[in-house]
Amino acid sequence: MALAATVSGLLTAATASPTVAATSTNNVNAWAAKASLARWHETIKHLPPPAEGCFHAAYPSVIWRKIGCGAKPTYRSTTRWKRVYTADGMKMIPDTAGGGNDYAAQTANTTISAVGSFPQVQGVTSESGVNVPFGGSESNGIIGLNQYTLQLNTDINASSAACANFGYQSCQVWVQFIYSTNNNGNITPAQPQVFIQNWVFPSQNDYAASGCPNGWIDASNANAGQYQCFVNSQGTNVPAVDATQLGSLKLSGTSSANGNDTATFTYGTDAYSASEPDSTNDLSAWWSQSEFNVVGNAGGSEAQFNSGSSITVNVAVEDGTTNAPSCLSSAGTTGETNNLSLGSCAASQGSSDGTAPSIQFTESN
Repeated sequence: MALAATVSGLLTAATASPTVAATSTNNVNAWAAKASLARWHETIKHLPPPAEGCFHAAYPSVIWRKIGCGAKPTYRSTTRWKRVYTADGMKMIPDTAGGGNDYAAQTANTTISAVGSFPQVQGVTSESGVNVPFGGSESNGIIGLNQYTLQLNTDINASSAACANFGYQSCQVWVQFIYSTNNNGNITPAQPQVFIQNWVFPSQNDYAASGCPNGWIDASNANAGQYQCFVNSQGTNVPAVDATQLGSLKLSGTSSANGNDTATFTYGTDAYSASEPDSTNDLSAWWSQSEFNVVGNAGGSEAQFNSGSSITVNVAVEDGTTNAPSCLSSAGTTGETNNLSLGSCAASQGSSDGTAPSIQFTESN
């Protein structure tokens, strides 16, 4: 009976119509191509560019080729601040944000790399960047159709190593890996870029004594008790991608002690990266949390999606283990937002096939 069933199956396959056979072959080929592209994305992340600067790689090659950098990014993100009362009086420190409500993946060991992606995007037909009430006034982001950023943000950390390098007794540091659909304001033509933005928040005493590190931009508001400085890496020019294509995008960040930190933006079969020395903010010594999302384009602005939008967010992290990260709520660190409501968050451990530990959640409106 087994033999008869086998023969019958072979005869059925042999007599299947050419259309059915072709469809089956096409499905197999499409699956194989998708799997191959996914492996390439993972490989290119683990093979960072050989030097600081701007690079491009095209599937299936894993060789980064140096390209000319774009204009120096002028982009400035925004942090939220909160009042904290101590024995020394009231102080202002950066507050967690992301709509005041976002998830972050926390690793037990120092994070080496993180990748943000959107495994499922449903119902998205439009997105516009808008300004919204922010910090007692209104945000001042880049507004209009398809004005958004992908942000992969670290925790805000009191890193003694970084503070000492800046000559500070105490401070906090923060790093953002960013893809901006327009990095030169509302000027046309748009300038989409991928780059790294570094922040340091010195204490009032250190700021009074030393100001900002050499070459960093002072973004402080002393009247509000906010002391902050930032500097951007070189920016790599990349394609402007319609928000309806979020499912085709990935943004990753990697750190390397005594090497370079790299932001990598992948869109289909192309990868673009911007890198800077790890010593810029000593990221490899303290990174432990990763927030990833699609939000407004600078200045505390909001990415507003059409009603009925649903986006699944995945944040895959590496810390040298396969242990599942913690799924932290209300742990976002950026002031930019979107108009989607968060669902629940689930964490997964890594697997023997090379799948990295991750967190995943869905947001919708």
